[in-house]
Amino acid sequence: MSSLSQGSAVGGLETEYQSQENMLARLRGANKFRLENQENVNPKPANRTVLGALENNSRRHPVLRGTKQVSVPQAVACKSEDASRSYGEKPPVQQSAFQIHVDEPDGACSKKQLSTKKDTMDCSPLPLNPTVTRLRQPLATIDLPMDLSSDSPMDMSVIEGEEKLANVNEVTDYADEIHTHLREMELKCRPKAGYMKKQPDITSSMRAILVDWLVEVGEEYKLQNETLHLAVNYIDRFLSAMSVLRGKLQLVGTAAMLLASKFEEIYPPEVAEFVYITDDTYTKKQVLRMEHLVLKVLSFDLAAPTINQFLTQYFLWQSVSNRVESLSMFLGELSLVDSDPFLKYLPSQTAAAAFILANFTITGDSWSKAFADMTGYVLDDLMPCIQDLHQTYLSAAQHAQQSVREKYKSSKYHQVSLIDPPEKLVFN
Repeated sequence: MSSLSQGSAVGGLETEYQSQENMLARLRGANKFRLENQENVNPKPANRTVLGALENNSRRHPVLRGTKQVSVPQAVACKSEDASRSYGEKPPVQQSAFQIHVDEPDGACSKKQLSTKKDTMDCSPLPLNPTVTRLRQPLATIDLPMDLSSDSPMDMSVIEGEEKLANVNEVTDYADEIHTHLREMELKCRPKAGYMKKQPDITSSMRAILVDWLVEVGEEYKLQNETLHLAVNYIDRFLSAMSVLRGKLQLVGTAAMLLASKFEEIYPPEVAEFVYITDDTYTKKQVLRMEHLVLKVLSFDLAAPTINQFLTQYFLWQSVSNRVESLSMFLGELSLVDSDPFLKYLPSQTAAAAFILANFTITGDSWSKAFADMTGYVLDDLMPCIQDLHQTYLSAAQHAQQSVREKYKSSKYHQVSLIDPPEKLVFN
């Protein structure tokens, strides 16, 4: 049988708490009561060290106002004149730990209206009316016709047993506004094209090795392609403003990938995972401190437009085959590895060049006039970027870093990295 007893601090505390909750309550000093379970546990010798002194006030107890006393003894349950007194002032009465009280007939128990507040205190425990519970019926279903002909841009529902995935980019009414906003933001989130010349201890080849390693990390943890693009953007923007020693370059890349994962992924890898992939080169504290530094340098502006975002829009505007889409994404990731010459191009330009080159390689088609009107780019404006991307495509098999080619050899991307690039570019 459980009983409540009052603690005392005179001469030290010689009783023992039997639950972790009461121990925490005592250490915080928030409760002056303790629960002693004497049914199944035998008391131990009272030689426990005193953890702290409690106030020696046998009449000081919290007063519950405006609430219902659930386990008030029946002897005082119907005495309205004692409603304003604290339950702790009554002598303890042994009763079962949990008791359900049923409402008495009308007039058997009264309430005392407090003079200073509008709240009232019920002198009876929480009632449970079995009659109302028994008579309550479930809500009736209402059959309403649902029009599934129009798709909401934020819709994710199950229609005829199949899950319908929502595409937030497929919003016809706002496509132009979204594209205009991305074109404005890519100017604000653009790294400096020649920042590598001002770096005293790192080179473009070191950056290429870092990006190649991040591609492997993304594949190992099955991260989104957008996460990789965001991480590379964070790295370039950070290196545009800060000088980094070669020993800390991988730490910058790890922190950038951690931030991009938190921003893009539903279930990002833990910090310990990023420490593990560096072969414990850095500690968890170092990764978190670098993450904080990257955030400060980037002014916490992580929503940067990427090549992947513009390619997603282009695929929605002009329907192409899956192979063209995969090849466009492959060429877009190839441009991430080499900072020279692709940092001088905007993500929207590189995405358009990748789309044109992939479409030309698979189908032989070029940039249509309607597509030029939608993007704002004419073919002549994109030719320098297309030529640079074409040269990268031609030399991809001989490049020192091969993670992107290995990634796009899989059937998931239709093995587009095995497609031979065109020798010459002749657009009609």
